[in-house]
Amino acid sequence: MHKEAADGIDPCDFPIDVAGLIHDLTAIRSAMVNFENDREAAFRNLDDTHRQSARNLLHYLALRQHDIRHLQRRLAKLGLSSLGRTEAHVLASVNAVLGMLNLLKADRLPDLFLCEALDFIQGNETLRINTQDLLGPSPARRNTRIMVTMPSEAATNPSYIPELMASGMDCMRINCAHDNAEAWAKMIENLRQAEKTRRRKCKLLMDLSGPKLRTGPIAGPIVMKCRPDRDYMGRVIAPVRVAFVAQGAGYCPKGATVIPVPADWLEKLALGDHVVFTDARSARRSVTVTAQGEKCVWAESRQTFYISEGTVLQRRSGTSKAADGICKAGPVDGDAPSISLQNGDTLVMTASTEPGQCATYSVHGQIITPATIGCTLPEVFAQVRAGEHIWLDDGKIGGVIKSAEAQRLIIEITELRSRKEKLFADKGINLPASSLNIPALTETDLKDLEFVAKHADIVGMSFVNCADDVVRLQGRLSDLNAAHLGVILKIETRRAFEQLPEILLAAMPCRSAGVMIARGDLAVECGFERLAEVQEEILWICEAAHVPVIWATQVLETLAKTGFPTRAEITDAAMAVRAECVMLNKGSHITDAIATLDDILKRMEAHQDKKVSLLRPLRSWRNPAQHIPVAGSARV
Repeated sequence: MHKEAADGIDPCDFPIDVAGLIHDLTAIRSAMVNFENDREAAFRNLDDTHRQSARNLLHYLALRQHDIRHLQRRLAKLGLSSLGRTEAHVLASVNAVLGMLNLLKADRLPDLFLCEALDFIQGNETLRINTQDLLGPSPARRNTRIMVTMPSEAATNPSYIPELMASGMDCMRINCAHDNAEAWAKMIENLRQAEKTRRRKCKLLMDLSGPKLRTGPIAGPIVMKCRPDRDYMGRVIAPVRVAFVAQGAGYCPKGATVIPVPADWLEKLALGDHVVFTDARSARRSVTVTAQGEKCVWAESRQTFYISEGTVLQRRSGTSKAADGICKAGPVDGDAPSISLQNGDTLVMTASTEPGQCATYSVHGQIITPATIGCTLPEVFAQVRAGEHIWLDDGKIGGVIKSAEAQRLIIEITELRSRKEKLFADKGINLPASSLNIPALTETDLKDLEFVAKHADIVGMSFVNCADDVVRLQGRLSDLNAAHLGVILKIETRRAFEQLPEILLAAMPCRSAGVMIARGDLAVECGFERLAEVQEEILWICEAAHVPVIWATQVLETLAKTGFPTRAEITDAAMAVRAECVMLNKGSHITDAIATLDDILKRMEAHQDKKVSLLRPLRSWRNPAQHIPVAGSARV
């Protein structure tokens, strides 16, 4: 009789060959060690604090080259680790499992336990220390930090940053693609004052803008649409109300639709006067003055109209049909010019800095000339090929390059979110299938680095694509005597994702480094359907390298902008607990978003540690027996 049968276990349900397991796992371990030995050159010039992490990263890459799913099932049947949680201590995990297998076979510890390797505690502690070096100490009752991107208001409103810190902000991010050095300096001054007031540090990340592959300007004025309130049948239930204000006065009635006009013309408006004009659609319209405020004049209309800067306004008194004063409207707050596109349309992207143009049509609706738009980096034209896909505006508009020339690309529109989409200026361009060779550090970045080196704790590198990009940044920081700065590498292209191991090894000469999962561009580059898989793999490989990760892009975005979250983004924020830091973007309800994220992270850290589920008592069902009805007690 088999021993398993004697112990009450059916041998048919327990077909485990311990010797075979030892053989298979030993072979994998040997491959891991050989993989490390074959890449000894990767350890040159590394900071001593990262040497063990580099070894662990190589071990992880070697392990993941094998399909060990069948091996995992066999180990699980023995009640041993199935190697599903090895990232921070790969060799130690394999050693421990081999040790237990040998105990099952020979009742002795093998010599491999004497091999130097990060153990389970050391691996996790290394990641914790690296995170603290880069992002600062963890706040009370929460290990995952919260980073917030600053709006322009952070420079002019001294109370803005203290409010964010009070809500739970641990790291402040300045995007160097916006504002200027003067505004950045004011933001930093407000941050340092807030640190003194709150008596705690807040790390400062300054994010270099990187190469801007974006659409160029589009010809046309900014147009403001003014429409009355209508019921569901289109009947007017309240007129549109506008406020004429003196141009340059800086006055804006709260919630009002504002039309700036010259001050002397404004002074002559009286109750009952009509202001007539031809709107942006060439429709004849008028508004009637209904009230005079201290700094503005109110007027109403029951018709929809479109007004832009430069629209000619004529004042007529209530009793006269003759014009009694003419002026031009000042800058209005409306929609920027755009190009309307639908499937099958042709879009010509040019190397010219001239503003783009909408398509022109015949009286029969046929396109005479296709729409054109410029590109901020026309040097990519020589690096793309016909047949490759192109995506515009965060993937909202997709197309295929039909022809690639030195001065223009001919694009056929093939993918839209709806029947028609509007393409605006300064929107992102993604070429995921193209092999682009664009330096990650631009001339603007090199200039901005001089400011960053003097003021920031961390520098963010946008659009990093390869290890050489990281080396160039390190060289520039060294030239500026700023090698002590932490470095955040933004992974936002397919090429960067595919070369992530090399990028991480290249970053290890830095004293502290981290990775940001820039999910906006990354989703477009790798495909939205792959984003969840891609961000998981980034989390895994960075944990193997003991590199902290920032979970970024659209986290609680609806809450930050409107004050009301979606269900999906709450779940997304909960999943973000597996990263070392979560980044929020600006919004008028940002303090609510920070407080909500703080609460979510505190709750989730009791349930989740990276990939490991923590089985704490479930308080929701503390006494389930109280809620189970007694048999026969139910009422009929």
